[in-house]
Amino acid sequence: MRKLWLVALLFLAVACGGTSSTSASPEQPDGSPTGTDADQAVSVPAAPAAPSGAPSGTPSPVAPAGPTLHPRKVPWESATPTDDGRALDIVWWSGVEPCNVLDHVEVTETAREVTVTLYEGQDRRSPDAVCIAIAILKTTKVQLKAPLGDRKVVDGAK
Repeated sequence: MRKLWLVALLFLAVACGGTSSTSASPEQPDGSPTGTDADQAVSVPAAPAAPSGAPSGTPSPVAPAGPTLHPRKVPWESATPTDDGRALDIVWWSGVEPCNVLDHVEVTETAREVTVTLYEGQDRRSPDAVCIAIAILKTTKVQLKAPLGDRKVVDGAK
């Protein structure tokens, strides 16, 4: 739908953007297009191709930098056991810093599951920062008190 609006606005800009002549000559009546204006071809760029799927790439590693302003729970995408199950690599979608900074990570371990909750907030040093809205894939490593084993990993933000 956005592409349709873009093409429509571009068409209107091209259609309404023509200039008119205010000087009359014996060959052409006042306001008629001149030879150079009438002979010009207007090309409209094609709409950009739709993305083929979700963005991919290598996550940016980050470490908790709290305390931040207004920390909130953030859902994560994946948790991969590392270091023989004694740690988890957590991957989530975030935004640019200083507006989206990893504040801290809470890890609650029981015999049956490990609950990991990420908290993000705004950097205290930049309370009035304005950031672009762009998704960034981030990762952080959390240590476990005991190896993961058969325990289930749960997102504490969901």
